[in-house]
Amino acid sequence: MNQVIILALMMMVGVILRKTKTITDEVNKGFSNILINLTMPCMIIYSFNFKFSMDMLKGAIMILFYSIVIHIILIILSKLLYSKFENSKKNVFIFATVFSNCGFVGYPVIQGIFGNIGVFYTSIYTIPFNIFMWSYGVILFTGKSDLKSIKKNLINIPLICTLLGIIIFLFSVKLPSPLLKTLGSIGNMTTPLSMFIVGSMLADVKLKDVFRGFDIYYVNFIKLIVAPLLTYFVLNLLGASKTLLYICVILVAMPTASLIAVLAEKYNGDKVTASKCAFLTTILSIITIPVIMSIIDLLMK
Repeated sequence: MNQVIILALMMMVGVILRKTKTITDEVNKGFSNILINLTMPCMIIYSFNFKFSMDMLKGAIMILFYSIVIHIILIILSKLLYSKFENSKKNVFIFATVFSNCGFVGYPVIQGIFGNIGVFYTSIYTIPFNIFMWSYGVILFTGKSDLKSIKKNLINIPLICTLLGIIIFLFSVKLPSPLLKTLGSIGNMTTPLSMFIVGSMLADVKLKDVFRGFDIYYVNFIKLIVAPLLTYFVLNLLGASKTLLYICVILVAMPTASLIAVLAEKYNGDKVTASKCAFLTTILSIITIPVIMSIIDLLMK
C-alpha cells in the first residue's frame, strides 16, 4: 500500500509538471527515450548482480514458463469475454487485458516490494511479454502479420540488457565496483522518471470523456480484478512458489501498457478507447493493486 501511494504521489508530480508546461511534448519524448534506452537497461543489468545459484536459475526458468502460460490464458480469456464487441473496440480491449504496464509501472512496484531479486525475475517475465506484444499485439491493430516490423521491435535495448544480465548471472561475472554503483544510481532514476511520464500522459486526457460508457468499466473489471485472480488460481494449481506467484499476480494486476495508445495511433486503431483504457486502468490500479494483494494474502493463509 505504501509503495503504491509513493508511486501515486510521484505520478501527481508528473501531472503538475505537465499542467505547468515544465514537461512539454519534447521533454516527455526525451524522458521516454532516456527511460527505455538508459535508466531501465541499467536497472536490469544491476538486478542480475547475483552470485549464480541453482535455486535462482530454477526460479528464472519457472517464471519464464509461467509468463508464457499467463499470456496464452489471457489471450483466450479476452477473446471469449470481448467477442460481442465491434472489432475496433474488441481488439483494443484484448490488448488492454493481455498486456500490462510492466515497464513504466511494473518494475518500480516490484523493486519497491521485492528489491533487486524482484527486478531480476521481472526481467525474465518480460521476455515472453515482449515477444507476444510485438507479434500478437501488433497483429491485433494491423490485422496482418508484419514480420519486418515485428522483428525490428523485438530487438530492443531492455531485452538485449536482459540477455546480457543472464550471461552475467550464469557466469557470476563480477562487475567493477565503480561501474556497479553507476549502474545502480542511474537505474534508481527509473522509478521517478517513469511516474513523471505516466503522470504527464494522464494530464492530457479529457476527464469528461474517460468515465463514459459501461464497456470501459467492464474491461477495467476484467483487467484489474478477474485477470490477476485467475493468475493466482492457475499458478497455485501449478505449484508456484510464493515469491514467483506474488510477482506474476502483481505484474498482471498492473494497468494497461501505455504503448496501447501509441500502437492505436500508429496503426489507425480506436485511439479514444485506447487512451481511456490506459488512463482509467492506471488510476484505478492505485486502489485495486493493494486490494488484490490483500485478497491473495487471505487466500494463502
